[in-house]
Amino acid sequence: MAKRTGRQRSQLPHCYYEGYLEKRSFKDKKSRKLWTCLCGNTLYFFNEKRETDYVEKLDLSGFISITDDGSVDHNLDAARLSLQMKDESIKFTAPNAVARELWKGFIYSVTELSVPSSLNLLPGQIHMLKEIVEKEKERLKNIPPPDVTDSHDPVVSVQADMPACYYNVSRLEAELLLDREAERGNMLLRPGSNGNSFAVSTRQDLNGSIFKHYRVTQKHEGGFAIDVDDPVVCATLHDVINYLVEKTDRVLIPLIIEEAYEKNISYIWSDNENGEKSVQDAPSNLIPPSLPPKPVALRLPTPEPVLATAVEESLYLNDMRESHLSIYHSCLLVCCLQT
Repeated sequence: MAKRTGRQRSQLPHCYYEGYLEKRSFKDKKSRKLWTCLCGNTLYFFNEKRETDYVEKLDLSGFISITDDGSVDHNLDAARLSLQMKDESIKFTAPNAVARELWKGFIYSVTELSVPSSLNLLPGQIHMLKEIVEKEKERLKNIPPPDVTDSHDPVVSVQADMPACYYNVSRLEAELLLDREAERGNMLLRPGSNGNSFAVSTRQDLNGSIFKHYRVTQKHEGGFAIDVDDPVVCATLHDVINYLVEKTDRVLIPLIIEEAYEKNISYIWSDNENGEKSVQDAPSNLIPPSLPPKPVALRLPTPEPVLATAVEESLYLNDMRESHLSIYHSCLLVCCLQT
């Protein structure tokens, strides 16, 4: 049950049914007579009929059942009913039996999107409930679905950056886990019941285990909000956990279960002679396998550069050889002329 002030009735969804109800839950010390409006799938409570700001609201997404309460009221005309939610049971008292049947019919119609057949209603009232079912279906269609490509979407961002105390468990599994691991922590984060939110579950001792569950919703503009009387806005799920730890003076401790890992390498060995199997520990001084050498590219030999001096010497020797041949030919010509 959430309490909030400052939001006017004109800002609420369309009102399907309204009237006075006396409300009492486990947390309430006594019954309170409140003007109650069923807007969408949420009950809004006002102190008086003419007030514009509601003082409490009840989201019916966790609806389980609504039944008659046979206990006797001091007002003989009054009729009691019991609303069972996933996390609490709330008692209501309607002015009379007819109003009780109508409240049961309207609440059942918007939560189950069908008209109940077990209620004592007139044909006109049943027709009215059928219209309400169609209106609620249309309202739900017009609610924009969350953008799965949004970086703040739980399916995307949480997978990448999840607190260590997150466990993919249900409400009941969370309570069993907190009870079993009480020495390691008393708070965990888990998926919400509607698939688009999260929940923080806590466990404390007070003459036995006391469990509390807090809804954490995603904001369209980014970030998350702890859905309490005065909503607490946090940038990330890590900030949600840190906020609860700090504001409870570190009484709430995140449950972090470290997985156990083997300290030694072991294997199952089978004796070829008798076929018996046994657990063997691998030697601790095993040399890790070496990586194969990297392939080396072949390098072709490069020709050595010819020195300039060697070239010049070769040219010089060729010139001298040609000069000597020229002198020899000249001498042969002179000798021939003399003879």
